[in-house]
Amino acid sequence: MDVLSTTANNPSMFTGPGTNTYVVISAGRAAVIDPGPNSPDTVHRDHLANIVSLIGDASPVAVLVTHTHPDHAPAANPLGRQLSVPVYGFGPGPEFDPDFNLVDGEVVSVGESQIEAIHTPGHTPDHLCYRLGEVLFTGDHIMGGSTVIIEDAASYMDSLDRVRRLEMSRLYPGHGPVIEEPDEVIGAYIDHRRMREAQVVAALERGVGDIGGLVAEVYSDVDSSRHFAAAMQMRTMLTKLAADGLITWDPANADGEPIELIEGTSA
Repeated sequence: MDVLSTTANNPSMFTGPGTNTYVVISAGRAAVIDPGPNSPDTVHRDHLANIVSLIGDASPVAVLVTHTHPDHAPAANPLGRQLSVPVYGFGPGPEFDPDFNLVDGEVVSVGESQIEAIHTPGHTPDHLCYRLGEVLFTGDHIMGGSTVIIEDAASYMDSLDRVRRLEMSRLYPGHGPVIEEPDEVIGAYIDHRRMREAQVVAALERGVGDIGGLVAEVYSDVDSSRHFAAAMQMRTMLTKLAADGLITWDPANADGEPIELIEGTSA
C-alpha cells in the first residue's frame, strides 16, 4: 500500500501552503482523497493532471471528500466523471454532490485495503476523517503546523478526543506537512483549546464583557489582521462556555448581549 500526495496551488491565510490531495494505491487500485478546488484556470487543471499522474497505471475506484469546503470538495465530481468512479462524502454541499453518502464506520475498499469513514464534527458538522490501518487522513480536523477554525467547540473537543483514542501512527492533514507524532500534536490541540477557554474566563473575571474586548485580550498574540477570524472563534467558544453553564450569553444576540460569568466560575 502506498500513499502519494500533491498540493493544490491555492495558498492563503486559511489554507497554508495549499490543499493536500492524497492518492492511496493498494493492489493495483487507487482512491483519491480531497481533490481540492475546481475552476477553469490552468492552476487547477494542472492540479487535476497531477492527481491523474499519481494514479499512474493503477485502476481508480473512488474519490473521497473529507468535507464540503471550497478548497477540498469542488473538484471531486469532475474528477469522478473523468475517472468513471463514484464520489463519496458525508453529504452534499456547495459544488459537491456525492454519489454515496458515508456514515460513521462505513468502509470503502481499495484493492486489499479498507478506508474507514470517521465522523469528526467540529470544524464543520459534515467533517469526515479517513482511517487506513494505522494512519488517518484528517482533512481540516487537524492541520500540519497550524490550529483550526471551528464551528462547534464542544463537538470539536469530542472529535479530538475520539481521534486521540484511535492511537494512529501518522496523520495526513489537509494542509501542511505529514504529522509523525499524532498523540503529541493532538494533545497540543486539546491543550490549546483549553488554554483559550481559560483565557476567556480570566478576561471576564477582570471585567471584560464584550466580544471586541475579549478578542483584543485573548488573541493579543495573533496579528490584528486576523482578528476577524478570531472573533468567529470567540463566538464559538462563548457558545460552548454558555452550554457548559459557565457564562450567561445568548448566541442569538452575539454582538449586543452582555457576557457575564456565572457565580462561582473561575479560570
